[in-house]
Amino acid sequence: MPSLDTLLLFSLACLALTATPGPDMLLIVSRSVSQGRSAGLATLAGIQLGTYCHALATALGLSGLLLAAPAVYDAVRYAGAAYLLWLAGKTLFGKPASQTDSEPAPIPSRRIVLQGLLTNLLNPKMALFVLALFPQFVQAERGGVLVQMMTLASVLNLVGLAVNGVVILLADKMAKRLLRKKAGWPRYLLSGVFVALACRLAWAEGRS
Repeated sequence: MPSLDTLLLFSLACLALTATPGPDMLLIVSRSVSQGRSAGLATLAGIQLGTYCHALATALGLSGLLLAAPAVYDAVRYAGAAYLLWLAGKTLFGKPASQTDSEPAPIPSRRIVLQGLLTNLLNPKMALFVLALFPQFVQAERGGVLVQMMTLASVLNLVGLAVNGVVILLADKMAKRLLRKKAGWPRYLLSGVFVALACRLAWAEGRS
């Protein structure tokens, strides 16, 4: 297990990273705005499960394939973009929750968790992020690499829960006051976010 000093330094790095708005936060906010804080928390849970998967893949050396094989990286990237576009279409053209069409139809929490997980797993940049950051905090003399990697993933997820938990509550509160009073806004917002993330992923320049 990493030393206390290492975990503290890593926690500060995680705080700086999670507090910076990015694709994950955008997805979490859009879910919270369109479907409430439960959906936002479910999305966060799926993303954090993905973090554990990426940490495991890095510990086992699987993430290195993305660096060694550009074709694999591109395949994952385009698969992720296609999946996001499919979610956008399903959100936009799916059955509305009510006759007013004010928000997407309710989705079971397990499905939202799965969507968050797949969105995270199909983002090769997340895999490369873990591959670049985590090994810097692994100490060979402190035990097995796998245990240390999963410990670091847990720290990142705990910090992410604290930061994104506040974001989810604020987004849900804002939605109750503003967006949910206007028919159509929530589902169009969520669908638009999926499209934006898909474009960002598909048009990303290589592995930079």
